[in-house]
Amino acid sequence: MNDLSIMALLVLSLFFILGTGVWIGLTLSGVAWIGMQLFTTRMAGDAMAVTIWGSASSWTLTALPLFVWMGEILFRTRLSQDMFKGLAPWMQALPGRLLHTNVVGCTIFAAVSGSSAATCATIGKMTLPELKRRGYPEPMIIGTLAGASTLGLLIPPSIIMIVYGVAAEVSIAKLFIAGVFPGILLALLFSGYIMLWALRNPDQIPPRDEKTTLLQKLSASRALIPVVLLIAGVLGSIYTGIATATEAAAIGVVGSLIISALQGSLNWATFRDSLMGATRLYCMIALILAGAAFLTLSMGYIGLPRHLAEWIGSLGLSQGQLVLALAVFFILLGCFLDGISMVVLTMGVLMPTIQKAGIDPIWFGIFIVLVVEMAQITPPVGFNLFVLQGMTGKELTWIAKVTLPMFFLMCLAIALVYAFPGIVTWLPQQMSR
Repeated sequence: MNDLSIMALLVLSLFFILGTGVWIGLTLSGVAWIGMQLFTTRMAGDAMAVTIWGSASSWTLTALPLFVWMGEILFRTRLSQDMFKGLAPWMQALPGRLLHTNVVGCTIFAAVSGSSAATCATIGKMTLPELKRRGYPEPMIIGTLAGASTLGLLIPPSIIMIVYGVAAEVSIAKLFIAGVFPGILLALLFSGYIMLWALRNPDQIPPRDEKTTLLQKLSASRALIPVVLLIAGVLGSIYTGIATATEAAAIGVVGSLIISALQGSLNWATFRDSLMGATRLYCMIALILAGAAFLTLSMGYIGLPRHLAEWIGSLGLSQGQLVLALAVFFILLGCFLDGISMVVLTMGVLMPTIQKAGIDPIWFGIFIVLVVEMAQITPPVGFNLFVLQGMTGKELTWIAKVTLPMFFLMCLAIALVYAFPGIVTWLPQQMSR
């Protein structure tokens, strides 16, 4: 069989097994086993045992459960309630007023969560009922929340960045730092859109609350100070080189426990629930990564990544054309798979092509995260759309429609990051000096 036939068989096997309801981690292992058995002389069982143990025992991966646990702890504090009270007084003077709490709230919570769906659910619980009660238009409330919650993937610490770093063998610390400016850029684009919309539709924005003094604003925001300090401590320790990503994650867990204790929300029930929630999520991701590592090994033995890289190289695509083609590919793939699965499925095949094209793997990691963010709000498998559907009871198609402006803003962000790669690469380069 030629390479195209082999790839078609493996892809069909993948979708067939997924369609039967088998977990994706086991599906990846099953497809890898089929490839090893049919097209190589290597013993599939031996290769699977060695590869899965190697991927599961990776020291780099230890940052993942710690950051997940940190988010789970803070998720069970009063952070979401305190956030609206703390942000609202500062947003009143901006065009669009309290609609900006969606963007700023998601930006802050993204820095402690690492998950897009968790950011959407947490900030949604806070802003959806409050903004609706105050009379803000529902399409803008839901659309801006759907877009801004994707920042959970881009602003460090990000679960998907850790997955990409492990899969592509790239420094996770540098990936985290590389996501800071693009995350701020995307948040500014979302807020800018809200301002322009508000200036064009002033009659749809409720009147501002009573004016507050600077001292009153600071008093309302005092509950957010510990979380902001925690974020600064985690990212600052990575940037200055004081701590690795794993050590910074441990700092984050300890800091989260201290904040939870100071707020009075730390008890045996919340400690147990946060630990179990983090364990369940990490086990799911670890199983996917183990299956993907075995699939990568299988494809390597078959020779598919090398042949694919050679084929793409023979097309003579420029760097820009390659990036555009990959953006379209990932957006389409995101209609059927979640972000983590997209990354682990494709990195083994694409990295040789990326390296051959001379694309910086750190820049490419942020590009991947941006495109995966777009997939979070595209039907039929846009996870954020499902979260919002469950919270609002609205039709999935309606939610996707009101979220469309955010999708185009993400396209603009990708264009800006491509035109000005320093947005991504400048900060990580300062780390090495």
